[in-house]
Amino acid sequence: MKTDSFTYPGGCEPMRLDLYISSQLGGETRAAVQRLIEAGNVLVDGHPVRSSLKLKGGEQVTVEIPEPTAAEPKPESIPLDVLYEDHDLIVINKPAGMVVHPGPGNSGGTLVNALLAHCTDLSGIGGELRPGIVHRLDKGTSGVLVAAKNDRAHQALSAQFHVHSVKRIYLALVFGAPPLDSGKIEGIIGRHPTERLRQSGKARNGKHAVTRWRVKERYNRITLMELRLETGRTHQIRVHLTEAGFPLLGDPLYPDGGRVNNLGDPRLKKMITSLGRQALHARTLGFIHPVTGEYLEFSTPLPEDLQSLCDYLTSLSPSASTS
Repeated sequence: MKTDSFTYPGGCEPMRLDLYISSQLGGETRAAVQRLIEAGNVLVDGHPVRSSLKLKGGEQVTVEIPEPTAAEPKPESIPLDVLYEDHDLIVINKPAGMVVHPGPGNSGGTLVNALLAHCTDLSGIGGELRPGIVHRLDKGTSGVLVAAKNDRAHQALSAQFHVHSVKRIYLALVFGAPPLDSGKIEGIIGRHPTERLRQSGKARNGKHAVTRWRVKERYNRITLMELRLETGRTHQIRVHLTEAGFPLLGDPLYPDGGRVNNLGDPRLKKMITSLGRQALHARTLGFIHPVTGEYLEFSTPLPEDLQSLCDYLTSLSPSASTS
């Protein structure tokens, strides 16, 4: 454990604690500093505080920096639903609940751990924590994902994702009924101003994001939507639909405004609350093979939990419209 102490000089303008520590630690990111503060590794005059505390002058700031832990993920024999595989890449159908790469609280059991056991030539590609990973799906999102097996494939696939030329189509079950059958949601997405784990269209500094959508089926107070990403921002679909007034069923991070509690059907309510994840599935992924130049496209049906919901909704609304 390394310990650093600083005294904020008097006569200076008030300054946020996390900004001050970041500047004193040689430009350490604010996010990293905030994690240290939240973990209780920062004291001001001997007391734990919040990141937003403003230093006014004369305060003694003590920062304890834990020793870094080993970052290299270990191979784990985890079953994979492989849709395609060759010498350059592998395409899998990721189940809901699987984290893509190791991180805080998820050192094992991830897709990376499974890939390292399944593919002996992944090590080192894309960085030590994310071998082979060129894009990601949230833990609660199921569906098609591609990983690279060598540097050439990794660079070529990453370039396609960077210019948004990859075909990415999702299916989502949402609360509400869009007045139109199709449309486009466009705006910026960035870190939520107060909720660290969430993204928002009201962020101070965001990136441009575009989602095209169309209605697949209309049920009573619930809609099955097809969404096509023109960009690939973190939580893009979840943010766009929530802020448009159509939150995803079961989303643990983006609230539905109490809509699930207002459902009159106890069975439907239980099916939604027992999902344990957002009702979002990455159905289709299409891209140019990084070596052969051939266009490849893969699609998977809704997983059992979401299909069961659709089946039950159809039984309640036998005249549900389909487009």
